[in-house]
Amino acid sequence: MKTDRADILSLLRNSTDYVSGQQLCDKFGVTRTAVWKVMNQLKEDGYLIESVPHKGYRLLKSPDDILSESEIASRLTTEWAGEKICYYDVTGSTNNDAKRLGEEGTPHGTVVVADVQNAGKGRRGRGWQTLPGTALAFTLLLRPVFAADKASMITLVMALSVAQAVEKMAGVAATIKWPNDIVVSGRKICGMLTEMTMTPEMDEIQYIVIGAGINVNNASPEEFAEDIRDKATSLRIETGRLFNRAELLNEILNRFEANYEIFLKTLDLSGIKEDYQKRLQGVGGEVRVLDPAGEYTGVSQGIDDSGELIVIKENGETVRVYAGEVSVRGLYGYV
Repeated sequence: MKTDRADILSLLRNSTDYVSGQQLCDKFGVTRTAVWKVMNQLKEDGYLIESVPHKGYRLLKSPDDILSESEIASRLTTEWAGEKICYYDVTGSTNNDAKRLGEEGTPHGTVVVADVQNAGKGRRGRGWQTLPGTALAFTLLLRPVFAADKASMITLVMALSVAQAVEKMAGVAATIKWPNDIVVSGRKICGMLTEMTMTPEMDEIQYIVIGAGINVNNASPEEFAEDIRDKATSLRIETGRLFNRAELLNEILNRFEANYEIFLKTLDLSGIKEDYQKRLQGVGGEVRVLDPAGEYTGVSQGIDDSGELIVIKENGETVRVYAGEVSVRGLYGYV
């Protein structure tokens, strides 16, 4: 549940007039002293709050970007995603944190968020780190009741949700490099990792965690690791603007709730395939499939209802590529 601090911040943000101290006391069951302490804490965090005797409090301006549990909770307009928020200034991996919470019984829809992630995980064991104030690193925990063979599609549901949110927030075209990398102007802006844990009896899913790392406020390519500078970008680099990461998270979670509901109706991607496909990089173009069993080239035909990539090989054979440990690259570059 939201904290009193988040509730007060949300009320101030959504009010068009002054909110009296007595209103806050009555609504949240707290003392005047508690309200005064919260207001001082918010001011210390950079919120510009006007206080007028006999009128109350009014939020004049929020920081351009602040990531905290209160800021996130006060921005959320979701139904269930983010009902529980676990925020860390610094952590190793939000996926690892979410899995630990999953073992402890944390509910469906829990979101773990970190400002700095210093031991993040990508596909195929790749590491991923963030600098303070730059990235949105989060993991969503789900406790689904569908069969384990449906779980891989959730990654594509999240990929579409992030792409839609980026387009709305930043006004840039966001495409998807199958299955889940988000690309802007030919460079990667977001990667994801989905992990599943089964019950001890191995007969049903215990929980799924979906981690995403989005380059948001990186000011220049020099802020990325040297080996990815030619492949990575950020929303700030692309637009010249700073973004509120909590606001972006709210948009992503809202999009995910909507897309996930569509997915649950059929337990496949048929309901969102058109939206995914129109953003998919390389459809109709040549790709190289990096399969541990042997690399091959072919022409991408897009995805089927289960999210597998349809590729026509050079010999005319049609194959369906399952994400797993397989990667797909364009013949002449990252995408």
